Amino acid sequence: MNIDDLLSSIDSEIARLQQARALLSGIDKQDAKPTKRKRPKLSAAARKRIGDAQRKRWAAVRKAAKNIPVKAAKKTVKRAPAKKVAKKAPAKKAAAKKVIAKKTPAAKAKKAAPEKTAPAATEAAAS
Repeated sequence: MNIDDLLSSIDSEIARLQQARALLSGIDKQDAKPTKRKRPKLSAAARKRIGDAQRKRWAAVRKAAKNIPVKAAKKTVKRAPAKKVAKKAPAKKAAAKKVIAKKTPAAKAKKAAPEKTAPAATEAAAS
């Protein structure tokens, strides 16, 4: 047997098996077409009724939103303009430094210590 004979016998066997399968499953695949879901068609009058009903619902929502009493406005902290803030910033910074200096007496001692050692260093350099 040559290859062409083998291929033709295999093809005929495949065709016979496919026919048997189609008969057993009850569906002939060659005649079957994919079905698409059909959407119901609305008439123009039905679309108009649906649209009118939706607009009526929107109008009711808008009317309800207008009738809601406005609550007392929350107190908001007004911010000073940037120029005024910039002028006040150095004063606030200086005041904060004064408060820190009052709270920590050790800071004063540290500042005083270098002053005492500085004259001694100059005396040694002078001699």
